[in-house]
Amino acid sequence: MPEKSKTYEKSPPRVYIRTFGCQMNDADSEVMGRLLEREGYGKVDFPEGADVIILNTCSVRQHAEDRALSYLASLKRVRKENPSTVFVLAGCVAQRLKSKIFEKTPFVNIVLGTDNILELPKLIEEAFQKPNEKVLATEVKGDLPKLAEGFWSSLSYGCAKNSELMGQVTIMRGCDNFCSYCIVPYVRGREKSKPVSDIVSEVEQKVADGCKEIMLLGQNVNSYRSNSSDFADLLREVEKVNGLERIRFMTSHPKDVSEKLINTIRDSSKICEHLHLPAQSGSNRILEGMNRGYTRQQYLELIDKIKREIPKISVTTDLMVGFPGEKKEDFEDTLRLVEDVEFDAAFTFKYSARPGTQAAKEKDDVPLETKKERLAELNELCEKMVLEKNRRLLGKVEEVMVERFARKEKKLVGRTRGNKRVFFSGDGKDIGELLPVEIEKAYTWSLLGRVR
Repeated sequence: MPEKSKTYEKSPPRVYIRTFGCQMNDADSEVMGRLLEREGYGKVDFPEGADVIILNTCSVRQHAEDRALSYLASLKRVRKENPSTVFVLAGCVAQRLKSKIFEKTPFVNIVLGTDNILELPKLIEEAFQKPNEKVLATEVKGDLPKLAEGFWSSLSYGCAKNSELMGQVTIMRGCDNFCSYCIVPYVRGREKSKPVSDIVSEVEQKVADGCKEIMLLGQNVNSYRSNSSDFADLLREVEKVNGLERIRFMTSHPKDVSEKLINTIRDSSKICEHLHLPAQSGSNRILEGMNRGYTRQQYLELIDKIKREIPKISVTTDLMVGFPGEKKEDFEDTLRLVEDVEFDAAFTFKYSARPGTQAAKEKDDVPLETKKERLAELNELCEKMVLEKNRRLLGKVEEVMVERFARKEKKLVGRTRGNKRVFFSGDGKDIGELLPVEIEKAYTWSLLGRVR
């Protein structure tokens, strides 16, 4: 930690962290916050008055990158008001643009790569002492195994910021799939799995801190490997943690879902019956162009197998429209896939070329207006299917973990094992409990019920 007399006027120094993007970024931001907390930093909820401002960014889609950079540019006023503030740009945008960040936004002090998080406290200390120097930290120093060992052993503990009941544990980083549209392997690197013992220790600590539900995170958790242990083996070890009541995980790649994993979910009392399984498209031609590694029929057969073994499974997905070369019949194949699978939720988006990916070399030949029209049609169908699925729960009793009071209504809110959000009447003593709730009303994105 920097010495007060040399580097800053306030004591202790205060840090503001803003996160853009996925749950992996949420977990990384939690780590950064805890690393600085250990060094004596305090946290603030607004950038004004912070001694350190960290933006943890996402580059998966152009819109996400634009949002992050736009927000960064808006903070120039903070620099004018407090010239000693240290600005850190972290995450995937930092890893992708590297030194170009300094050209775009000269007031940034540190550009921090996705595998350089452990260096953060030291880099900030140096920035306080040498405020005019720019620091680019986007390369791994040393070989990956040593970095991974240090990173995993230094992960912070405590539950996720949005709920004291739910914690997130990153089990691996990077991706080896190289889907043609995806920038993740280029900004997150190749797959690096965390040792089973480290994961279990972190879960145990989070449970000791009050977490009752754990989300295991990775770009493709199904490809987890540590020595002789695969993802199913890891789940079985995590399940043994006393006091842990629920286990969730994401994301899963369809080509890597094994029978062993399906059976592990089926036989577990703690693993929630929810599988996020990105399909991306229902067209074989487009799937091949995306380098997804499976066909439409293989995806449908996998869904059938999962539903046979786990009848109450909730399946959610990601779907893309407007991939290069997508014709009307390709899009219609995606619509039919939605009807055939009956997803419980779908995250939909328009294709945007990401620099450096294979797909970016292809002509982005689907007009923007066509993309917008297809996205609207896809969303309309998905919402219709989700509502139909939710209505099938009417009159049924679901196990719900009570999370908190709803923000606007005088009701409690929690989630089913299938990740459906449920509102119901109750009091604060039920928060953190697993309650049987009968579903009385169904909406597209939520349910209304009463405690049995």
